[in-house]
Amino acid sequence: MEFKNQANPAQENLHESKECYQRWRCYLVPELKFYLMAILYVMMFSHAVAYDPLDPTGNITIKWDVMSWTADGYVAAVTMNNFQMYRGIMSPGWTLGWNWAKKEVIWTMVGSQTTEQGDCSKFKGGVPHCCKRNPTVVDFLPGVPYNQQFSNCCKGGVLAGWAQDPTSSVSAFQVSVGLAGTSNKTVKLPKNFTLLGPGPGYTCGPAKIVPSTVFLTPDRRRKTQALMTWNVTCTYSQFLASKNPSCCVSFSSFYNDSITPCPSCACGCQNKKNCIRSDSKLLHKAGINTPKKDNTPLLQCTHHMCPIRVHWHVKLNYKDYWRVKVAITNFNYRMNYTQWSLVAQHPNLNNVTQVFSFDYKPLVPYESINDTGMFYGMKFYNDLLMEAGPQGNVQSELLMQKNKDTFTFKNGWAFPRKVYFNGDECKLPPPDTYPFLPNSAYAKPVAISTLAASLFLLALAIW
Repeated sequence: MEFKNQANPAQENLHESKECYQRWRCYLVPELKFYLMAILYVMMFSHAVAYDPLDPTGNITIKWDVMSWTADGYVAAVTMNNFQMYRGIMSPGWTLGWNWAKKEVIWTMVGSQTTEQGDCSKFKGGVPHCCKRNPTVVDFLPGVPYNQQFSNCCKGGVLAGWAQDPTSSVSAFQVSVGLAGTSNKTVKLPKNFTLLGPGPGYTCGPAKIVPSTVFLTPDRRRKTQALMTWNVTCTYSQFLASKNPSCCVSFSSFYNDSITPCPSCACGCQNKKNCIRSDSKLLHKAGINTPKKDNTPLLQCTHHMCPIRVHWHVKLNYKDYWRVKVAITNFNYRMNYTQWSLVAQHPNLNNVTQVFSFDYKPLVPYESINDTGMFYGMKFYNDLLMEAGPQGNVQSELLMQKNKDTFTFKNGWAFPRKVYFNGDECKLPPPDTYPFLPNSAYAKPVAISTLAASLFLLALAIW
């Protein structure tokens, strides 16, 4: 009888366990949710980071040098320097815009032109070149008359990457500004700079006054300097340029018959309805390859729907060397890629013996690491990647010397870690789909996509 009013020890333990579980849910679950969602965000949106670890100091710098004062303003030489190692600006070229700080006008331009003149009706005598408060400037096409040319102008707005061709990575024009200040103290710097190259992706900072540029005379015996100089720095973000990648990568090897294709819809399938089959009769229609003003692509129908595919094939294995074939294929019927570039990251690129039909330069942003290489076409041979079709591909082979301490064909080591085309990172296949060695105890690693999905389901279950 005396035990009827006493609690059961087992029930007490169970009650304490439930309370402990409830406390765990109250205190730990919110933190667990936070960390799970943070991990998912990093996995799903890591490509959105604007900072480029392979080119940490890359930017486009626009320099304004005031060369002389006029009765109502100044004459300036504007120079655009592309300091990005492997990212250029292809056709139809750059577009530069800004807002005037006061009511300035552009009297004349040499080496470029504005796209609109604006309302100049209040001028009775000479009419300015542009009266808009927010002018938009484009480069001249090649072949303009000599009296309209300026040094480093008239390339159709095309800029090469700094590592690819420093002499072609500069563009310049001259502008005569009126209704502006006529001294260093009265000049107001333009603001709200924008740069299209040729599409979105660039963000420009404010104009900053810097020490005046110093020039050398042709005989290099006398120095002169600008009356005033200011710089504008523009940086690139792939996330701002497009929500989807613009290229993908596929793999194959001599030791495995299977081919690892580009992931399905790697570049988004929004153009799936407007794609065209490779055997379509529409390809023989006149004007099918003419680019549109808005650069809308006309893609060949593929499962990945990417304008560009990079294929990496492990071709041969020698005693002290191994050989890789790289092929770049264009699936856009409306785009020729001028001065294209390809960047690959692989640990064995520190010992490249020979590249057969591409030009090659190592990229060493960090002096202690040499695992990144830049490939681009040989001038007048394959520096132009033609539109989709029989001629729409370029290819080369690489011969690399083995490092016996690190070389292996296991676990996808022979394939690149990152691939960039024209400065944009390409979509790689999941690691568990890479070609693997036959007759080996191969355990498939967990794919990043599988891990992300598992964490997402776990977060939902806890919620």
